[in-house]
Amino acid sequence: MKSKVVAIIQGRMSSSRLPGKILADIAGQPMLTRVFTRTSRAKTLNEVIFATTTDLSDDPVAEYCDFSGIPFTRGSLFDVLDRYYQAASQAKADVVVRVTADCPVIDPDLIDDVVNTLLDNEYDFVCNRLPPPWHRTYPIGLDVEACAFKILKKVWKEAKEPQHREHAMPYFYEGVELKPQSRTLETGVSPRGYKIALLNHTTDFGDYRWTVDTPEDLEFMRQVYGRFNGRDDFSWKEVLDLVHDEPELMKINEGVEHKTLKDIDKRALK
Repeated sequence: MKSKVVAIIQGRMSSSRLPGKILADIAGQPMLTRVFTRTSRAKTLNEVIFATTTDLSDDPVAEYCDFSGIPFTRGSLFDVLDRYYQAASQAKADVVVRVTADCPVIDPDLIDDVVNTLLDNEYDFVCNRLPPPWHRTYPIGLDVEACAFKILKKVWKEAKEPQHREHAMPYFYEGVELKPQSRTLETGVSPRGYKIALLNHTTDFGDYRWTVDTPEDLEFMRQVYGRFNGRDDFSWKEVLDLVHDEPELMKINEGVEHKTLKDIDKRALK
């Protein structure tokens, strides 16, 4: 029987660095719509759901999704792992794909690469980037993670630490030692016994920042979409060509420091 593959996009209004960013306008569409539309183009996906929170601050998100016909669920504000589990359970997903709402140039082909690697092999968790101390090769903002729902359920039951709940997936890969299998694939088994695969790009673009976490990031994305006249069907390779042709674009947000797994929203600890 064919697996039901469900992408769940996480997003909330109460971002610590740029509140309200997921409804911020990018060339005539809220960022949320940009991410949803691009994610939905992945051929491997059967369904795409937006997972926001039950917090009052996310009422506008629920209203917007409802108005726009975007399927959505509401769950825990800080326990993102639970938010994923509940949304995936409700959707009866066999495979869960994680995307975040601050990645408006997320690429459907990269989503398909991650999902197909999971479906065609015996891995528990597949991604195209891992946070430090691991090295990434795709630009920040093209991040895709995928796992089988039955494995997610196991992790949901086992994971207890705040960073495991808020960042959703680190319990899978924490402490894993990866070994290259090819120029584009590293694999390993984590200390908790999960089989991990990391997809790499042959050329290292891991320092490129294409996510939205600050006003500078948002301005960069508005400029990128402006260069494509507000279209959203361009590929990540076209963005790559653009920033190489116009290197001044990358200077807009080059001073932004990327958050790490150690960054826990202090509001969750109260």
